[in-house]
Amino acid sequence: MAKVSIGLRGWRFEEDEIFTDDEELKPLDEIPEDPRERLLRLVSLVEEPCDVCYLEHGDEEIRRCNEAEIVYGEPDGEVLLCPEHEPDLLYWFREAGGSDHKGSVEFADRFHEWVAAGNEAPEGYASVEHVEEDPDGLPDLPDQQEVQERLEEDFDGDRIDILELAGQERSDEELTEEELADSDLDLSTDYPSGR
Repeated sequence: MAKVSIGLRGWRFEEDEIFTDDEELKPLDEIPEDPRERLLRLVSLVEEPCDVCYLEHGDEEIRRCNEAEIVYGEPDGEVLLCPEHEPDLLYWFREAGGSDHKGSVEFADRFHEWVAAGNEAPEGYASVEHVEEDPDGLPDLPDQQEVQERLEEDFDGDRIDILELAGQERSDEELTEEELADSDLDLSTDYPSGR
């Protein structure tokens, strides 16, 4: 089977690793770890702005940013680009030391620093020719909600026994009202939550 890009050009996947024979996306637990990590990351990257456009315009004028069409680098260290700014990354990678950061999560940071310092590819620097044989023939990426549902599907979860981790024995005896009153536990306190 062939390699394909999904959502954004750049990251390539072996078709047989991520698609069923019916050309549907496989259940996530059947996809090998590296492609699964990239797919999960792609879900949050699709429709994001080009990094170079964003560095130029910022949040104040984000509407002027081109939507990213290309991704380079590793998950959580990736660079998102529009076709107009792809030559900048290619020049940086090939001619300005960017290849020293290949495979590292610092890849994006080093490229962003290079761009922020006012660097860019020389006029007319060639881009990569992307060949799209049948872009409409691939299924769409699931949205974030669908990915979450797929992750939770068949998930039983494991209970973690904190006392066991701390090396203490669990007592089957329940705490009495008096013991609870004597403890430092304040059940009337509003504790912060992560939501």
